Amino acid sequence: MRIYTKTGDKGETSLVHGMRVPKFADRVEAYGTCDEANSQIGLALSLLPQTDEWAELRAVFHVIQTKLFHVGAELATPEGKNVGWPIVEEDVTYLEEQIDNLAADQPPLTNFILPGGHPASSTFHVARTVVRRAERKAVHVAQQEKVNPAVVKYLNRLSDYLFVVARHVNHQTGAPEQYLHD
Repeated sequence: MRIYTKTGDKGETSLVHGMRVPKFADRVEAYGTCDEANSQIGLALSLLPQTDEWAELRAVFHVIQTKLFHVGAELATPEGKNVGWPIVEEDVTYLEEQIDNLAADQPPLTNFILPGGHPASSTFHVARTVVRRAERKAVHVAQQEKVNPAVVKYLNRLSDYLFVVARHVNHQTGAPEQYLHD
């Protein structure tokens, strides 16, 4: 199987089920931004030490990165077509549980946090902002055609989770959090 197909050489791509659209179509922007977020998450994970201390977090992210791929697949599926891996409310609940688990061991927030600290933490913050952009793009698509509401919820919770993970990484590695000052 070749990596290149040449079918996109004229500025179009195929959605799931074969419908051709411009590469700048809103759905393409939305699922492409999910792909970008997934890559940023992978980069952040690569910056963590390869130790047992991070094994549980890596396992959670394996689930999340797979689900984020599924979110992209949903956004790449035209309205009225069958989705192979639908996002469901239980996926959102899973993220909420992970947020609660990590946030329980963190110092309370008393001010806005500036992204920074450990390189992995900083990169999780970048991933968070990319997920926020994916969420905005998914909402835009949902205003034009039907989108599974769990997709938007999932992206919203994922950005929250990435914020908590960035704080967790700084806390675990001893990197100080930088607070916004007037």
